Amino acid sequence: MLRKTVLETICLLFILLFVYTAVSKLLDYENFRVVIGQSPLLTRFAPVLAIVVPLAEILIALLLVIPRYRRLGLYASFAMMVLFTTYIIVLVTLSERIPCSCGGVISRMTWKQHLYFNIGFVLLALLGMWLHTKQPSDPPRQTKLVHA
Repeated sequence: MLRKTVLETICLLFILLFVYTAVSKLLDYENFRVVIGQSPLLTRFAPVLAIVVPLAEILIALLLVIPRYRRLGLYASFAMMVLFTTYIIVLVTLSERIPCSCGGVISRMTWKQHLYFNIGFVLLALLGMWLHTKQPSDPPRQTKLVHA
């Protein structure tokens, strides 16, 4: 029961995160597109990423909502958060000017806060994947003795 509750909570947190950030990016689409266009790593891909990233976030949220696709949603959440975290690490390490293309209140975080936040969600995704694949132990079978 606890395993299911923790798993549901993790999925809900990712659903809220991805829907919130996707909607924030889409509502302020022009700014999002311009900001990712200023990124030294993403300039070339900005027009495509401005659409793909929020749509991917919504798709992942939908996968997490549908129990049949929840495992795929957890793996996709993990992949997305690893990509975002890697992007932050590379930018902080290699770039002097670091534009933030995140949506909503998340864009107000410092880069260090972003990094901790993302690492926390990477760990949550790992826990969710583990909980989803961990099967509850089957009760031990009782063997009936048959007398001849």
